[in-house]
Amino acid sequence: MKKAAFYTLGCKVNQYETEAVSEMFAADGYQIVGFDSSADVYFINTCTVTAMSDKKSRQIIHRVKKINPNAIIVVAGCYAQTNPDAVLGIDGVNLIIGTNGRKNIISLLKNINCNSKVSAVGDITDVYEFENMTVSDYSERNRAYIKIQEGCNQFCSYCIIPYARGNIRSRNPEEVIDEAKRLALKGYKEIVLTGIHVASYGADLGYTNLIKLLERVNDIEQIERIRLSSIEPMAIDADFLSKAAKLEKVCHHFHISLQSGCDETLRRMNRKYTTDEFRQIAKSLKDNFDDVAITTDIMVGFPQESDEEFEKSYNFAKEIGFADMHVFQYSRRPGTPANDMPCQIPSETKHLRSTKMLQLAANMRKAFMNRFLNTVQTVLVENEISPGVYQGKTGNYINVLIESDKNISNTVVLVKLCSVSDDNMEGTLVLNA
Repeated sequence: MKKAAFYTLGCKVNQYETEAVSEMFAADGYQIVGFDSSADVYFINTCTVTAMSDKKSRQIIHRVKKINPNAIIVVAGCYAQTNPDAVLGIDGVNLIIGTNGRKNIISLLKNINCNSKVSAVGDITDVYEFENMTVSDYSERNRAYIKIQEGCNQFCSYCIIPYARGNIRSRNPEEVIDEAKRLALKGYKEIVLTGIHVASYGADLGYTNLIKLLERVNDIEQIERIRLSSIEPMAIDADFLSKAAKLEKVCHHFHISLQSGCDETLRRMNRKYTTDEFRQIAKSLKDNFDDVAITTDIMVGFPQESDEEFEKSYNFAKEIGFADMHVFQYSRRPGTPANDMPCQIPSETKHLRSTKMLQLAANMRKAFMNRFLNTVQTVLVENEISPGVYQGKTGNYINVLIESDKNISNTVVLVKLCSVSDDNMEGTLVLNA
C-alpha cells in the first residue's frame, strides 16, 4: 500500500485544506502516516504571510529529502502560489499546486515521479468560483473547522494574501450546512467557521451573508457551540450584533483584527476603519455580551511607525482591554506597497516594541481571566493532558484545567473557576451541563 504524509504551516484555512486533501489520498487507497515516517508522497501546505513562513516552508522541504530521497514531494499553498519558480527550484520538489486546483492532485500524481518538476500553479486572479473540498473527520473529537470562504479584496498595504488567495469566493451555504450536519452527527460539539476574509462571506453570492449563515448553523440541533475565526471590524455592524446576540450557540469570543491603534499607521496600512470606529465596535460588543472576549492581532514596526505612533497604538490597545493579543513584527513582503515604503523600521526597534506589546498582552490576558474568578462557567472539555487532568475552553475562550476521576473528554460541563495562572484557569467540576 502506498503511503502519504502531510505537513501544514500557517492558518486554520491551511489546516482545513490539508485535512481535505488527506481524505482524498485515503479514498484513493493511500495509508496516511506521520510526517517523520517514510512515505511515498509528502504533501506540504505552505504559508507566506511573513519571511519566516517562507523560511520554515523551505526547511520542511529539505527535511523531507533526508527522510526519503526517493519520495515524491508536493508543495501547495500560499508560498507555492506567490513564488512558484523559487519553490519548484528547490531540490526534491516534484509538483507544486498553489491555492486552487487541489482537487486534481490525485490525477496529477499519476504522471509524476521522483525526478519530475511540474507546476500546476495557475493565475489565481482568474479564479472566481469557490473550490469545494470537504472534511468528514478530524483527530479532535470536539471542535471541527469548516472553510466557508476564500480570497480577499482588501489589499492592505503590507499583506501578500490577496495575491496568494485571489478574489473573494464564498462557499454555497447548502454545502456548509451539509458539512456541519455531518460533523455534528459524528460527535463534534463545536463548529468553527473559517476563511481568508470571513467577513466578506456571501458578498459574491448576493443572497446570503455571514449572519444568515450563522443563523442556519445555529439551528442544527446537535451543535452546541459556533465560533468564528478572525473577522474584520467593519463586519460587526448593528444588524450583525442584534441578530448574533439572539443566537444562543454563538460563542462570546470575537477575534477582531486591529493591526494598529494609531490612525496615521492605519491609513498607511490601507485599513478601512479608524480607532474611533474600532472603539465603538468594541463598546457595542461589550454592551451586547457582558462576558465577551475580544482578541486581536497587532503589528509593530510598520514602515514609518514613529515612537509616538507606537505609543498611541500601545495605549489604544490598553484602553480597549483585549482578552488577548497576537503580537507580531512587520515583515517585508515583495510585491506589496509597504515593501517599498521609505523609513523601514530597524529590527532592534521592532523587537523592543514587540516585547513591550507582548507584556501588555500578558497583563490584559490575566486581567480578563481574573474577572471570572469564583464564577461558574460552561466548559467544552477537549482532552486529558495528564492522568486525571483535563483541558477545555469556556465559550469566551478561557483555557481551563479540571481534575476529574472520570473521563470527561468531549463533554460540556459546568466548572467553578478557582485560580489564575499565566495562560490558564484552574477549575472544579460542578456537574454535567
